[in-house]
Amino acid sequence: MRTYEYLTQMGSVYWPAIVAGVAIALLCAVLSVLVVLKRLAFIGQGVSHAAFGGIGLAAVLGLAAANLSAGQNAVQFGIVAAFCAAAALLIGGMSGRSGSGEAATHGDTAIGITLVASMALGAILARHSRSGISWEAFLFGSLLNTDWTDAAIAWVVAAVVIVTLWAVRRPLLFWSFDEPASQAFGVRGAPLRALLMLLLALATVTAMRLAGVVIASAMLVLPGAIALRMTRSLGRVLILAGLGAVVGVLGGLVLSFEADWPPGPSIVAVLTVLFAAAAVRSAGRRAGAAA
Repeated sequence: MRTYEYLTQMGSVYWPAIVAGVAIALLCAVLSVLVVLKRLAFIGQGVSHAAFGGIGLAAVLGLAAANLSAGQNAVQFGIVAAFCAAAALLIGGMSGRSGSGEAATHGDTAIGITLVASMALGAILARHSRSGISWEAFLFGSLLNTDWTDAAIAWVVAAVVIVTLWAVRRPLLFWSFDEPASQAFGVRGAPLRALLMLLLALATVTAMRLAGVVIASAMLVLPGAIALRMTRSLGRVLILAGLGAVVGVLGGLVLSFEADWPPGPSIVAVLTVLFAAAAVRSAGRRAGAAA
């Protein structure tokens, strides 16, 4: 088996990718439940493509060339992360405001506006910068190219997000499952929405930088969708989302090793199969209950 060979004879090359992949899985799995509940399936796309604007700003500052020092890479990441966080807050603000009894802007509309505006700004800024710009290096990273530093960063971000979610779990979950009822009980939705958007931006930028846009988008939707097809028990949903995400990453990497496929599409393929299996099981249970 190629997987055994790669992990034993060439383990120093691929083990960081596995460790980082598990961190990204756990990081995105918990958030994906909230994403599905709040119908923010395209938030990963919106925030990840907002990175174009951040990279354009970095280009103006001379921080978007292909070969940057470690310090310059860190500054570039900070600029893009801050830009994506601002975009996420803008999406949350537009979709969360109310006017005349209804939302001022629907969530998908807010995402679409922010996405195209950020991409346009990035293209304009990059066009007027004097530095050679490398979009691919930031937007389409490969999980197999990660090193131990990347893996450590992924685990730090995962820890920050998970601890933050745990600290506000009660009002956040109440708001996610039933926003009108939570407001009636005094839960303030605006701060929770802003916090969720910031955490989603942080998760998206981290996953995108290490594994690419496809993984960032898929990991913020599929694990939660799989878990919610299996059960409605909150504890089980969170556990199943985490397990599904980890199985998707590890199974996708094995598939990538064995079939010589790109790791990103392989992980998405495994997650999609898991979702199809969960959907079939859910349909079977409903049919059995109806009978």
